[in-house]
Amino acid sequence: MPKEQKDKFELYLDEMIKKLQSCQKDKDHKSCSLCESYFGCSLRDEYVKAVYNSMSKGDTGGFEF
Repeated sequence: MPKEQKDKFELYLDEMIKKLQSCQKDKDHKSCSLCESYFGCSLRDEYVKAVYNSMSKGDTGGFEF
């Protein structure tokens, strides 16, 4: 069975995961919630948006888990 191609939303999410994990490693944190910049972090905000967009495929409104 051929492997499915990732769409642009999934590829961007993969990129954001790597950036977030790199930041956590640099700060020696296992979670963003341990960071002093947790609430104002633009990287974390972009990651959250990437997660949402990967699930909703860019559609807005009416998204349900």
